[in-house]
Amino acid sequence: MNRRNFLSSTAATMAASAFAVRPLSGAPVQKAEGMNYAPQGKPRPVVKPGEFIIAAVRLDHGHIYGMCNGLLEAGATLKWVFDPDPKKTEAFRLKFPQTKAARSLDEVLADPEIRLVAAAAVASERGPLGCKVMEAGKDYFTDKTPFTTLPQLDAAKAVVARTGRKYMVYFSERLHNESSMFATDLIQQGAIGKVIQVICLAPHRLTPASRPDWFFQREKYGGILCDIGSHQFEQVLTFTGSSDATITRAAVGNFGNPAHPELEDFGEACLQGNSGALSYVRVDWFTPGGLNAWGDGRTIVLGTKGTLELRKYEDIGRETTGDHVYLADEKGEQHLSVAGKVGYRFFGEFILDCLNRTEKAMTQAHAFKAAELCLRAQAMAQRVT
Repeated sequence: MNRRNFLSSTAATMAASAFAVRPLSGAPVQKAEGMNYAPQGKPRPVVKPGEFIIAAVRLDHGHIYGMCNGLLEAGATLKWVFDPDPKKTEAFRLKFPQTKAARSLDEVLADPEIRLVAAAAVASERGPLGCKVMEAGKDYFTDKTPFTTLPQLDAAKAVVARTGRKYMVYFSERLHNESSMFATDLIQQGAIGKVIQVICLAPHRLTPASRPDWFFQREKYGGILCDIGSHQFEQVLTFTGSSDATITRAAVGNFGNPAHPELEDFGEACLQGNSGALSYVRVDWFTPGGLNAWGDGRTIVLGTKGTLELRKYEDIGRETTGDHVYLADEKGEQHLSVAGKVGYRFFGEFILDCLNRTEKAMTQAHAFKAAELCLRAQAMAQRVT
């Protein structure tokens, strides 16, 4: 396909799947704080009401709101919510008043109508919780990072193999970001040729006063490459077309938060995928107070026929809106603003995968490999002071 036809086809695809991205009334979607960032798009249900019934449990991270938004827009019916803290449960029900408060996790798991359990537990508890959910015959959708240790990953793999249930992960920096999903399509369609290198830069705003105690405890959050880095390793695998990768270097450190000695506020890693492509990942908690968004997330992809740059959450000094895609190739250069034009197809595809036992949204092997890579990078990381 020539350049003109390719871009025309791309524009048509964008128009056909247009979403109207807008604030969720009353929900924590503020762009300034990543922990409570919950994108909402235009509903595009893939099932009828009551055909795919879900529950939300363990509301320890604000990402649970984005996870539920995505599933509800795709047609899911939210029946139950449970958290040991009744204040979290009631706050959730203010946003989703149709939801009933369960008395226990067991009450949720005993309900034969529940097909999927979404959860955003303390990071170190996500793996064991997922195993319990799958043993109860439900599919599981967890916030990232999905594990904090390799034994947790191994245990989940064993339960998936035994039960046939799904252990899926909310890698929101690609799955709930329109520029990232647009880039996924461009790369897979060959817009920039064979990918040579991916650079993922993912600064985040710390806002320590808004963070729970567990967030600063190394054993519970898993380390910065395990936590924020899980997003980036998933993107690296996707954009390079790799099913595996070797980590050649990793480093972490605490450069600006002496009051929280177990916090890692900086991390980086270098990888080579089995596709041959090289990648660099940098994550940190140093978003300055003057930035409009919670982080100037950027991804740069170098191909043999062109380059892509994603400015995910704003275009510094130019636009406070996000989802900017910059494409350059031998024929010229383009700036594509894709906000509201791509949507979040992962959620509908995932629901259909659960119903049909397929793997269109994401394969289980891919989700587990991204988790493994961030754990291995974390384990080998040199601590820099």
